[in-house]
Amino acid sequence: MSHSNYPFSRLTPDHVMDAVESQGFICDRRVFALNSYENRVYQIGLEDAQPLIAKFYRPDRWSVEQILEEHDFCFELVEQELPVVAPLKKSGGKSLQEYGGFHFALYPRQGGHAPEFDNLGNLKILGRLLGRIHGIGAVKPFVSRPALDRQTFGTNSVRLIEEQFIPDEYRASYVAVTGQLLEAIDAVLAEVGPLRIIRTHGDCHAGNILWRDNAPHFVDFDDARMAPAVQDLWMMFSGERSRQLAQLDSLLEGYREFCDFDPRELRLIEPLRTLRMLHYSAWLARRWQDPLFPHTFFWFNTTRYWGEHILELREQLAALGEPALEIQ
Repeated sequence: MSHSNYPFSRLTPDHVMDAVESQGFICDRRVFALNSYENRVYQIGLEDAQPLIAKFYRPDRWSVEQILEEHDFCFELVEQELPVVAPLKKSGGKSLQEYGGFHFALYPRQGGHAPEFDNLGNLKILGRLLGRIHGIGAVKPFVSRPALDRQTFGTNSVRLIEEQFIPDEYRASYVAVTGQLLEAIDAVLAEVGPLRIIRTHGDCHAGNILWRDNAPHFVDFDDARMAPAVQDLWMMFSGERSRQLAQLDSLLEGYREFCDFDPRELRLIEPLRTLRMLHYSAWLARRWQDPLFPHTFFWFNTTRYWGEHILELREQLAALGEPALEIQ
């Protein structure tokens, strides 16, 4: 696919402003692209009003039904007065708009900075909020949105890389280590047994939490999926084991004020980290025809990248064999 034929190539500043103005706003011609790769996100200046955030969805990634489930989940959370940035309802109460072949949504601009996960007080506050989010997320399932599972994030990712991207000199090493990783994940899942899956944010890293006035706001539910609750917790842990145990203790102290937590889920942290690593590499591969990706992720798909990736996967295989975090 040539760059000129790539769908987002049609998303010019004028197209973006026309889409926003189709919803009754008047742009002041200030359009700033924000860091977003899966979709395209812009801050739009308005005349006589605060700027808006416009999010244009990547064509053919989510269905309309799946996007609306994301929006409805956000609305449920906002109705319970949770600090979640939900899309605006326009055009007869609709949150998902269409213009010029793109689906898009408009959001209020939310200021703030990334939270400090090293601050145990912050983690307790985040734990309370996640406990409330998961309490609502557990009330009913997503119907259209998929689950975070071994097949989608693991098997499918490995197959894509093996068949289309890995250089010949690394193929045997890649096949061997990914096979061992998937076997190790299966062993953990079999050991842990059936777990409850709920609606989760799905991509709960520091970049999707905005901290302001000593309070967090959750943004970007684009990766919301059915998953075990720990999927929204584990990315907040870092450092040596003793540090992670203190972070876990603080987070769960707040979390369990509002929601029960099954300690068996702690065994899933390293399997989930493994699946995220495999999926991330395949995500870059799947998006390589998007001209933004080779420009931004220029280090991907080089001989050096694959050598380092395999080394990281081998280190992760060792991590899967380490004892899981435990509630003190």
